[in-house]
Amino acid sequence: MSDKRVGIAELAVGAGEGTLSTIALGSCVAIVLYDAVARVGGLAHVLLPEPERPANGDNPARYPGTALPALVERMTALGAARARIGARLVGGASMFAALLPKDAVTVGSRNVAASRQALAAAGIPLVAEDVGLDHGRSVYFHLADGRVEVRSLARGTRVL
Repeated sequence: MSDKRVGIAELAVGAGEGTLSTIALGSCVAIVLYDAVARVGGLAHVLLPEPERPANGDNPARYPGTALPALVERMTALGAARARIGARLVGGASMFAALLPKDAVTVGSRNVAASRQALAAAGIPLVAEDVGLDHGRSVYFHLADGRVEVRSLARGTRVL
């Protein structure tokens, strides 16, 4: 597989080589799944915690509760075993925290909570995360070894 850029409300899976990436995560969350034995991974760039009014044919990559099962299904079709999949979460920032009331619940924090809930419901362990705070992030997920690079102007590059 070559490198694949995942846009807002999109998801992609791959096996072996290559990189899945998504840029400019603000309040959105990247859900990254990986089976290290099969070297199969997936990345979803979720936009909202849940649909306000679910519609037939709604894009499953838009929400954690629908993106996660879609990723798992596509990964198992490439040889991943559900029992070996681990997850990482990135994003969920409150980009304009200074403008909000002190105890406001932001879309970013709701996205993180919904992503954690979807993982728990699916029985997929969360092995690492870089979430919250007030800065944007970009994600570069290397399928060969499962390494997730999180890049931001505020914190430089971190590896999950």
